[in-house]
Amino acid sequence: MYDLAIIGAGWAGFNAALRAKELGLKVCLIDSNQIGGTCLHYGCIPTKTLIACAKIFSLAKKSSNFGVELNNLRVNWATIQEKKDKVVRQLAQGMQSKLAGIDFINSLAQIISNREVKVDGRIINAKFILIATGSRPIQLPELKFDRKKIISSDEALALSEIPQSLLVIGAGVIGCEFASLFSILGAQVTIAEKMPLLLPTEDREVARKIEVIFKKKGIKVVTGADISTFDLENYSKTLVCVGRAPLTNGLGLVDLGVQLENNRIVVDDYLKCSLDNIYAAGDCTGQVMLAHYAAYQGVMAVQNMVSRNRQKADNLVVPACIFTEPQIASVGLNEEDAVAAGLKIKVHKFDFHASAMARIIDETEGFVKIISNQETGQIIGAAIIGPQATELIATLVVAISCHLTFSEVGAMIFAHPTFSESIPGSLN
Repeated sequence: MYDLAIIGAGWAGFNAALRAKELGLKVCLIDSNQIGGTCLHYGCIPTKTLIACAKIFSLAKKSSNFGVELNNLRVNWATIQEKKDKVVRQLAQGMQSKLAGIDFINSLAQIISNREVKVDGRIINAKFILIATGSRPIQLPELKFDRKKIISSDEALALSEIPQSLLVIGAGVIGCEFASLFSILGAQVTIAEKMPLLLPTEDREVARKIEVIFKKKGIKVVTGADISTFDLENYSKTLVCVGRAPLTNGLGLVDLGVQLENNRIVVDDYLKCSLDNIYAAGDCTGQVMLAHYAAYQGVMAVQNMVSRNRQKADNLVVPACIFTEPQIASVGLNEEDAVAAGLKIKVHKFDFHASAMARIIDETEGFVKIISNQETGQIIGAAIIGPQATELIATLVVAISCHLTFSEVGAMIFAHPTFSESIPGSLN
């Protein structure tokens, strides 16, 4: 008898398993695929490795601006892919080593009852079950994946060569990252979005800025797009990035009576499902589909299973990071949402053209934008587009989490010359 059976070894399940182990629980972790899930094998890690390689190429192309003369620059895609695979392999080995004392069962799983899971033709018993099965790329009925010419992000990561031309359908986080990546590496990229702006959920100023930057870099941007008007024969590949859907089929949830909405598992504030002893965390809940939020949910779910003082998994101070060139990051409320909520706000901005470090490294496109409550002075949101945005946002996560005011953050001493000093620079 296990204390906890976890189905899904992605970021939610893996971190839940580690927390359960810390609490002294007997745990099994079940997955028919490799440890690490989407994040490690098809998402965060491989994409950011490819993007890091593209960044090096981008810097090399302007090396003469720094007095460094380089000749005969070229991209070795095979070596880049080897680099990506090596990073994934090393991290997978590290994750595997942390699972000492946790039983890993490499199998499909079906939940028979709220205390029984069928794996490998046998039944295992557990006091609690945590579902952390993740998500999959959404397929459009009119653009079904053939895995060759019409591809998802999964296939995009394993291409044998850089496509000569690429049509990206969907300008959310994934679409914009791939558009930026392959454009830097030499592909002729077109990105199409049915909404009026790229990155529809981001701050509008940021969305407009990345569109301007994309166009400067030679990316063709089509907003308000009707995909039926595109002739796919004009492109080497069509990459469909229109979101991800919770992966819950085959678990037996419908037969058990677990409540679902559009395939997502409905959970309460403590991450418990509609059936006692069964919890869910990560993308399969259809909430915030980010690896770091999945990890948070996984840990919270385990703690709520065993604690008498349960805590609501209601921390929505979640940073969102987009690894385009330049980077984009945000946290809390954006300007539009704050106004729509009826809040009186103050907008603080700092343009990277005024940053000494941005001038030093020759990356001055972008800005820091911070939103504060006009009545209390508390920082309630932030959006950054520019160099090191995904690192800078951490300071503002802390500021919002600790309910700091703009004057308190503005009075702090930040090192010079750094990008971080753009934060108090926007507040003074």
